[in-house]
Amino acid sequence: MEAVRPRTRAYVVCAGLGGLLCLLPLPMTHTPWWALALLATVYAACKQLARRSGVAGPFYPVLLAAAFLLPPPAAALVPVPGALLTPAGQRPEALRRIWRAAQLAIAVWAAARTHWSLGGRDAVVGSDFPYALVPAAAAVAVFCLVLTALDGGILALAEQVPVRRAWQGGFARSLVPIAVHGLAGLMMAVLWRSPYGPVAALLVLLPMCVSWWAYAQYHRERAAHQATIRALVQAVDIKDGYTRGHSERVGHASMMIARELGMDDERVEVLRFAGILHDVGKLGVPTRLLRKDGPLTPEERRVIELHPEYGHEMVRGISFLGEARSAILHHHERLDGSGYPYGLTGGQIPECARVVAVADAFDAMTSTRSYRRGRPVGAALEELERCAGAQFDPRMVTALTRALDRHGWHPAVTADEPAAQAVEPAAPSGAASAVAAPAVHPTPEPREVRR
Repeated sequence: MEAVRPRTRAYVVCAGLGGLLCLLPLPMTHTPWWALALLATVYAACKQLARRSGVAGPFYPVLLAAAFLLPPPAAALVPVPGALLTPAGQRPEALRRIWRAAQLAIAVWAAARTHWSLGGRDAVVGSDFPYALVPAAAAVAVFCLVLTALDGGILALAEQVPVRRAWQGGFARSLVPIAVHGLAGLMMAVLWRSPYGPVAALLVLLPMCVSWWAYAQYHRERAAHQATIRALVQAVDIKDGYTRGHSERVGHASMMIARELGMDDERVEVLRFAGILHDVGKLGVPTRLLRKDGPLTPEERRVIELHPEYGHEMVRGISFLGEARSAILHHHERLDGSGYPYGLTGGQIPECARVVAVADAFDAMTSTRSYRRGRPVGAALEELERCAGAQFDPRMVTALTRALDRHGWHPAVTADEPAAQAVEPAAPSGAASAVAAPAVHPTPEPREVRR
């Protein structure tokens, strides 16, 4: 939203007007102003603490408690001060604050209206369980639906996400987390109406804050991991500028294969790390060899073939990489045993290394370099299939093919020079030459062996 399109601005203005319409009946509503003020203050304080401490949390329990306790116009006002006072962190600042305030006001109003229409207020006051769960569940579903609908609109307009994708799956993904927040909000509302009063209700937030803090710690650790990987990849890109962007795309292709194979999310993330860092060992290879324009001598080729071992040594002490370390070490092994550095065969090669080998070869063949044009995706897949069983694991090749059929592939030019300057002939066919198989290609094109 930094360069705001007129239609996006109009969408935000319409959302703002919708939020104001939700608040219009407030002067004519019998509102417990002290409760409204307390909930709005708690929500705004939570947002400020989140900004200062890095605790990532939307604090929906406070908003849903307001929907269960207050008339709809009063409930809609609760998130407005906090949303308007909390910096958005990105420009345009004012428009983002207005958007967030309007979105939450509309969602809370809709949830409160649903809850009151189903008799939820009386159920909360009388602690009528389990019936109190029915209007609360309906209110939570409406709250989630409104947020999803409004978010989809802003994605389609501001981020130019295709309309179908903008709303696809958003409701299902957010319903369970918001339902948990809704349960906490219902507990707050019931305790608020009990003899113990608002103080007891606010105590419900303590375990939620602890969980948010724990999540924030995890998020910080993950950010540190990402920074470590980014620094290593940038160092490789600086040293071997011809393949800039290759590491990230290999990580993405590895992730696609892993997902197609049905691996769990944690392992998919490890495979992504493995793909991104597979060439980190190039930092230990003399720059003159990486940038040499002519064919490599056998001695120079042997030096470059040490980069998997260099890479493994570099990342050995990084515990969060897990099995990615073995993928870095073995991604140039071949099923027939003619690969390097150890000449492993078949099942001796770790599964993660077989995934990265296919992803690496695919991106190398389809990427345009300054010395040759990239192959079409179909031609690269045909080459991988031809070499499956000898050089590559057929399962991984099949998984990549299925993933590409489903999601497509849109690589970027990785050389500093434009694609139009690629005047050298294309790489010779056979055994995915982009990953350097000296036993099959004794005289590869310049730089091809460096993959």
